[in-house]
Amino acid sequence: MSKSRGNTIELGEAPEAIAAKIKPMVTDPARKRRTDPGNPDVCPVYDYHRVFSPPATQAEAAQGCRTAGIGCLDCKGMLLRHLLPALAPIRERRLELARDPGRVEEVLREGSKRAQQVAAATMAEVRDAMRI
Repeated sequence: MSKSRGNTIELGEAPEAIAAKIKPMVTDPARKRRTDPGNPDVCPVYDYHRVFSPPATQAEAAQGCRTAGIGCLDCKGMLLRHLLPALAPIRERRLELARDPGRVEEVLREGSKRAQQVAAATMAEVRDAMRI
């Protein structure tokens, strides 16, 4: 997926737009036909499974790919069942913040304060480790 190709998955995109980008994704290049076994370890779609799908779905997708038990579109459909719900809260939050631009600045300030606290703690650990 590439920003220059216009096929990136944006966190605030509608589910239909995300599905439209997932369906034509490149999969295992050696898998030319539905009946050809594949290798999930070289498949970009499976990389998304590793992040968004539970272990049982990952195992099902890997086994189905290796045995040609499922097609690439089936695998992408399994991914979408887990990807879309994972992105839904982010999309909803973006929409909520878009309705109140003043709230965006407040959220950024709060996030900055939290980041500063984490950074300060990390730097304290670093200084302690280096005996500075």
